[in-house]
Amino acid sequence: MKVMKSVNSADDRFCVDIFRRADGTWGFEHYRRDVEDGRWFPVSRYSAWVFPDEATVRARAVAEIDWFI
Repeated sequence: MKVMKSVNSADDRFCVDIFRRADGTWGFEHYRRDVEDGRWFPVSRYSAWVFPDEATVRARAVAEIDWFI
């Protein structure tokens, strides 16, 4: 898996990674930053969803995550 785009929320508390898998499919994941140690943790299980291309995965991430544009 290779992260193709990583977008942080305006307050840097959340992040969305859009990635491409070795088999050519696409996916995304939503993370939150732990203020105590600065580490990122997934807040969903979106990474298991499979999309055929970047446009489709981006549209779905926008539909699922309210701050992500």
